[in-house]
Amino acid sequence: MLKQYFTVKGDGEHEIIIQKSRFIAHVHRATTEEEALNFIQEIKKKHWNATHNCSAYMIGQQNQIQKANDDGEPSGTAGVPMLEVLKKRDLKDTVVVVTRYFGGIKLGTGGLIRAYGKCTSEGINATGVVERKLMSIVQTKIDYTWLGKVENELRSSIYQIKNINYLDHVEIETFVEEEQTEEFINWMTELTNGQAEIIEGEALYLEFEFEVNT
Repeated sequence: MLKQYFTVKGDGEHEIIIQKSRFIAHVHRATTEEEALNFIQEIKKKHWNATHNCSAYMIGQQNQIQKANDDGEPSGTAGVPMLEVLKKRDLKDTVVVVTRYFGGIKLGTGGLIRAYGKCTSEGINATGVVERKLMSIVQTKIDYTWLGKVENELRSSIYQIKNINYLDHVEIETFVEEEQTEEFINWMTELTNGQAEIIEGEALYLEFEFEVNT
């Protein structure tokens, strides 16, 4: 599993007009090729009367699946430049469909490449990007006498508290980046004079907002 990677925040839509043609970017997060293909079909069904519904997607943490489709536009002028945007931004598990309603003015090869690339990029900006970081859930068991000190130190640290369970003793669950787990355990052990029971739990991804360049 990757320690961190970027993907789109969720679903988004963005429209631009170029030489009277409407270009509508539809952005979606898809973790499987089947999900990406289903999304493409949904957009094609919704915009059945469009001139083109071009698409590109990149699936897998190692970008194992990369596909582009021009949907009737001249070869290499739509799907490929869309895919290039995904690759340049290294956006994993992402599918984009750009719907075009022809406005009567031909753009030429270069114009099409720029239009589909621009629409894809702006669609991603409008949707938003997140950074997914692999985190361990570390459980710290302490007596109530340590609660005030430990909680205050945690809240002013780089670590993020997931939950606090008030039982016979206090159990604090903390999100810790995988590579910082050992450092966290040493820090907590020193903080509590070795009186804490620390257990490293499951790993999962947390999402953090990422500011895109508009």
